[in-house]
This record gives sequence, structure tokens and C-alpha cells, in this order.
Amino acid sequence: MRLHALVAIVFLLGGCGTTAKKAQTPGSTSPRYYSDDGPPETIPGNLAQIPDAVPRDEPFHRFANRPYTVFGLTYVPVVDKQPTRERGIASWYGRKFHGKPTSSGEPYDMFAMTAAHKTLPIPSFARVTNVKTGQSVVVRINDRGPFHSDRVIDLSYAAAARIGIATAGSGLVEVERILGAAGEVVSAVPLRPPPMPVVATPMVAQEASALWLQLGAFSSGETAESFRGKLARDLPWLLEPIDVSARDGLHRVRLGPYRNATEASAIADKVRSSLGIAPVLTR
Repeated sequence: MRLHALVAIVFLLGGCGTTAKKAQTPGSTSPRYYSDDGPPETIPGNLAQIPDAVPRDEPFHRFANRPYTVFGLTYVPVVDKQPTRERGIASWYGRKFHGKPTSSGEPYDMFAMTAAHKTLPIPSFARVTNVKTGQSVVVRINDRGPFHSDRVIDLSYAAAARIGIATAGSGLVEVERILGAAGEVVSAVPLRPPPMPVVATPMVAQEASALWLQLGAFSSGETAESFRGKLARDLPWLLEPIDVSARDGLHRVRLGPYRNATEASAIADKVRSSLGIAPVLTR
């Protein structure tokens, strides 16, 4: 299911309308596309000549890669440069969303080689291959979805047409993340944020209600700075700077602030998995 409006709200971006039910092919129980969506009224004559997306190194979007919750499930987007591969059902979305904001804030263009994915970074690039025919296309991930349990990626109409699933509405595909500028899938050193200066800041009134994840507290500012540097090295997927707050004679090393407990909990789980330590939720 496409939940552009809900996901866009999560990311403080524009919405794309309400969720629609899928239409069915007459005499069939297999859904094809949303009842109020579908292919363009006029298909461009150069549709087959639209080029693949060109992989390039782009900075990750500041907001579109934060944890988010849809239908009671919390998703934590990937923010590294590790190669991935998965197999599942691809679907597509068309004229209903054409021109409306994606999760990146960019307008959706059903004739561009783009796609929506639940957890791949925004932006990033992937090669999508029709398992049945071997047809493939390179797309740029700039949106979130699909949130149907058996779907792994939502393609633009042009991308779906390229690999032969536009008419059927869906198809079994293999999705490979592309990391090389030439379009190859390669191993790479995880992206690390640039070194951030450690600034011990006093607690201010506005922070009183903010949620933070505390990873350590030290009487020495130098020790806190050393610990912050270690965390930056050990948590290469972390996008936000690591904060050091000086209060009551202690230098607290923490992550945040977070908008709600769900978002903070999702990050805490990733920290626990990476470091083997459990952050403390504080205000």
C-alpha cells in the first residue's frame, strides 16, 4: 500500500493524498494497481529510451532517513554504504502521485527512473532485475514504501515498464544496492560523519522536555571527548552529531534530541546492537 501522506507527515514533508484500494483485472483476484491510480493517459513515445538513473555520491537526506512508524511498525533506514541484495515483489505507482512530494521532498515523476523503499537510504541507487525475464533497470531511491507486507520496492511507472511489470502491476524482482559511480555493486568503507567538535553546553530551559539517549557521564570533559570520538568511530551509521552536555559537575555524552519515545527506542536498539551497551533514555 502507498502511504505517502502518512510517511510525509513523519518526515515533515508534504502529503500525497489518501490511501486507495487496488483495482482488479476482470475475472481475476490478482490486484493490478490502485483504483484511482494507474498508467498515464498518454504514454510518451520515447518511454523505452528514458535512460537509467546515473549513480553518484550524494549526501543522505537530513530528515528522510530518520526512524518512522507506519501501521504500528517502526522502520530504521540504513545510513551506511554497505552492499545489500534482496528478492521480493515489486509494484509501481503512477498518475495519482505524479507531481506530488516524495519523502525526499522532490516531486514524484512517473517518467523518471526512481523508486520507493522502506529502509534504503534516501537518496541511494539500486539495480532492479525482473527475475523471470532478466530485464533490469537502475533507479534512484527518493521515497518511502511500499507498506504492503509482501512488497519490497515501489517503482516509478517508467521503471516498471522497463522491466516488463507495468501491465501486470507487480512482479518478482531482485534488488541490488549500487555503490559505485559506474553502476557496479561494490564493497565500501561505511560512510562516517565528519569529525564534530565537542562543545560542553549547559542545560537550557527548552531542552527540559526533549528526549535524549545518554551513553555515558564523566566528571572529566577530556574523558567525555575521548568517549565521543570512540562512539563516532563505532557508530558509522549515525548521522547526527554526538552531544556533550555539562551539568551538575558531569559531562553527559548523549544522542538526540528525539521527537518521541518510538524514534529514540529505534535508535537505542541500533546502538545496543552495535556496541552491546544500552543507552539510557533521559530528558
